[in-house]
Amino acid sequence: MKLSLDKREIKPFLQSLLEDYDLYAPVQLAEGVSVYKRIDQPEEINLHLPNPQKPVKEVFFPQSEVMFRYERIGKRNQVTSMENVKRERVILGARPCDIQAISMIDEVFLGREYADVYFLHKRNFTTIIGMACDQPLSTCFCSSTGGNPFTRKGSDLFFIDLGEAYLVELLTEKGMAFHKKKFFKEASSEDLTFAQKIEEKASKKTDSSIPIDGIEKRLDQIVESPFWDQIHEKCIGCGVCTFLCPTCHCFDIADEDLNRKGQRVRNWDSCLSNLYSQETSGHNPRPTGRERTRQRLMHKFNYFPKNFGRIACVGCGRCILYCPANFDIRQVIKEIQKAGDS
Repeated sequence: MKLSLDKREIKPFLQSLLEDYDLYAPVQLAEGVSVYKRIDQPEEINLHLPNPQKPVKEVFFPQSEVMFRYERIGKRNQVTSMENVKRERVILGARPCDIQAISMIDEVFLGREYADVYFLHKRNFTTIIGMACDQPLSTCFCSSTGGNPFTRKGSDLFFIDLGEAYLVELLTEKGMAFHKKKFFKEASSEDLTFAQKIEEKASKKTDSSIPIDGIEKRLDQIVESPFWDQIHEKCIGCGVCTFLCPTCHCFDIADEDLNRKGQRVRNWDSCLSNLYSQETSGHNPRPTGRERTRQRLMHKFNYFPKNFGRIACVGCGRCILYCPANFDIRQVIKEIQKAGDS
């Protein structure tokens, strides 16, 4: 079903969402960082931002998350789980690449044998309103990784900016529930034609030339190759690419306690960190940047495809845009394909 939302109605529409849901949307913070965060007022939201620096994965898999709290009371230990989600949630304005990334993280946290309850509860209680990416950046290459700026898959509703209005597509049962909202009206044939033109134009802007096909096998051929001696040199190991990547999902767990009570916390971690792979004995099987850079690329383009049947990259370009050393994964992919021939 395709409807129209006049932008003059956007503020009351957002206010209605705040009344019924916990609302998450793109926000430009005072320090210049753009994120998806829980909204208190409609004025906080900025739907004109390009992809926020921090990906939408944080709404499901927070950078720092309390798993449970514990306290020693007399001779008993009292444990209180923190995984419950008490209210329905809506994510507004997520871009297709971020939404595709969530479906990849689903494979990990909602796997065949084990479902992470902290992730699961957030996922079940969340409706996703996707936003078409009508102005892809020069660093975007989603067309090379199996997506495009207008991919609807994973969205419950899908918004396309028409200038003075949004074309709204209701895609799932959760999305169809929004048909009752009084702010929508039926989309006109002119709306549909204009949206199609915007989609065609945007789809031509993303880089579709990155040679992804066959990269898993290429990497199998060069695991011990001198290739990695040179590739890793540009990486300074800061971990920005992994923290801002919408598909990276490594974490560490720490207990924080004081005076008979405390909490267990899950925090984002990075395979580019020296401590990430260090064993209790002191031995580190990935002692240098060479092994750690190799691990990052092998996981995305070899290990993940072997486990889940697809690469763990959606071509969002964040790792290119925000790398302080200009490490460009697109160029590395091309060099991997060439190295496999040597």
